[in-house]
Amino acid sequence: MTSSRQPEPRGAVIAVCRNPIDGRFLLVRRANPPDAGLWGFPGGRIEPGEDLLTAAGRELTEETGIDAQGTSVLTAFDSIHRDRNGLLLFHYVIVAVRCDLRHPRDKQEPIAADDALEAGWFSLDAIRGLGAQASTGVLALAQRAEEAAGSS
Repeated sequence: MTSSRQPEPRGAVIAVCRNPIDGRFLLVRRANPPDAGLWGFPGGRIEPGEDLLTAAGRELTEETGIDAQGTSVLTAFDSIHRDRNGLLLFHYVIVAVRCDLRHPRDKQEPIAADDALEAGWFSLDAIRGLGAQASTGVLALAQRAEEAAGSS
């Protein structure tokens, strides 16, 4: 009898960082699967013993060099990827964390690092314009963060 081992679900975070001065969001173009080549929020795996807010701040800084801290959980969702035959390739349980710039008045230009090919600040209109070049759900999550910022 043969057994094919399925990947275990893994916890991950994405850092939703909106500059309160100009309203733009920090995005990275991913180098690695899933979503290689697509624009999305910085993020990655949670390290053992690391809390969600700390993980989001760490990932954001590692991928962009921007100094920010995780402040609250926005939402959580699954990211499940299968090959053409239906075999499970990846299963991430992703927690979207709001991250606030530590020094919002300082001009901070992101520098792509770690597994990011590019990094930049994007307005909501620019995110809309990315279309298929953005990971699934990026626009909806940016809009949700925008609404939350307006009510705080």
